[in-house]
Amino acid sequence: MSGRAWVLLLVLCGSIFLEGSDVAMLAVAIPTIRADLGLTTGTAAWVMSGYVLGYAGFTLLGGRTADLLGRRRTFLVSLGVFLVFSMLGGFATGGWMLVVARFVTGVAAAFMTPAALSIITTSYPEGPQRDKALLVFAGVGAGGFSLGLIIGGLLTELGWRWVFFAPVLVTCALLLAAIKLVPAETRPAPARHGYDLAGAASAAAAMLLLAYGIIRLEHGGDDLGQTLGALAAGLVLLAAFIVIERRARSPLVPPRIFRKAAMVRADVAAMLFLGAFFGFQFIVTLYLQELRGWSSLQTAIALIAMGCDAVLAPVLTPRLVRRYGNARVIFGGFLLAVVAYGLFLPVGATWPYLAMFPTLITSGVAFALAYGPLTIAATGSVPEGEQGLASGLLYTFTQFGGAVGISAATAVYGLAAAGADGSPAATLAAYRTALVVPVAMVVVGAVISAFGLRTAAPADRREHAEPATRTAG
Repeated sequence: MSGRAWVLLLVLCGSIFLEGSDVAMLAVAIPTIRADLGLTTGTAAWVMSGYVLGYAGFTLLGGRTADLLGRRRTFLVSLGVFLVFSMLGGFATGGWMLVVARFVTGVAAAFMTPAALSIITTSYPEGPQRDKALLVFAGVGAGGFSLGLIIGGLLTELGWRWVFFAPVLVTCALLLAAIKLVPAETRPAPARHGYDLAGAASAAAAMLLLAYGIIRLEHGGDDLGQTLGALAAGLVLLAAFIVIERRARSPLVPPRIFRKAAMVRADVAAMLFLGAFFGFQFIVTLYLQELRGWSSLQTAIALIAMGCDAVLAPVLTPRLVRRYGNARVIFGGFLLAVVAYGLFLPVGATWPYLAMFPTLITSGVAFALAYGPLTIAATGSVPEGEQGLASGLLYTFTQFGGAVGISAATAVYGLAAAGADGSPAATLAAYRTALVVPVAMVVVGAVISAFGLRTAAPADRREHAEPATRTAG
């Protein structure tokens, strides 16, 4: 790669680092924000979930927008929106302002992240160079979340508003660099039969309702009827979206894209892998803070071992992919995740950190092995003109996977704890029961990814329907 190609990759990785660290920093700061602004428990929960709702609801639309209106334009505009609403969050004086700011910031991330990924897949030539770029991108994203926990704890000590203002400074630098470095592209021709507005509206509404329903399950809302109603309405709108796409002359999501078995398999596997990862991390956080009494900063430092993928993904994983192929590395990552989460099932009430460390470090290695190659597989067989769509689909699946993983683990923990006497032993038993959820998810994911083993390693090289441009290298 040329020096300019590396600098471009640094800017694009900066955006995914920003997205990951932004979520993590707020997770650490939310107790302080709640106390300072006098937020209710429900409002504080929606400050966190507003971002997820916006992200999950618009990622599919964001990815397709990059294809139809231009990747560079989508990336720059979404960075600008991210900057403005992060700043507004820092000046917030009430809960509703924070919820709105976080929701719009999540929407901006839903356009920014797929655009960044599609810029990589269309700017770096197919083969080792693109694989390296994608693996670095995926590793930096995961590392951003892990490091964000530490950064959030430090910034909160200075004042919780810095959790919002620090991303503003980073976004400013990225935006200025991106204007100069992101390669210009031929402006996409307008769709021959116009844009699929009905498909866009139904897709966004369906994703929003489904995300809202899943998040309500995570929050344990008392109004089960409203939760089920949101999920049912989301499914109805999703069915309507499918009908619209089949009839549309210029569909937002061409149904033919789902004939790409490797892409669909990678998306589903990524959904299960991310769901298990975040579900496991959520339960471990509860265990450390509620049962063991660790502080937020102590917990963040303990979990930093899971961020080893930020180093391994760009260094180790490319070599393994070149030697064994995507399918085998992905399958190995899933098997390692099964081992990692399984080792934590018998967790004790007084386990020393050294007893937890093998699980934490192994889960990070598993992430390094699986997530980057899944990104390659999810975009590899898709033509250049639909790379934004492929990226949007991948992030839609992973966002819903994370939400489902946390919600399922929360639901199982709640059910197990409901019939208990509230003693430390009963609480520990509920944690152990909830830990079965991430184990089950990675087991299913391993079975799905095993179907890719039928393809020989050399055949793992992607075959694009259209040649990739080489503006970065």
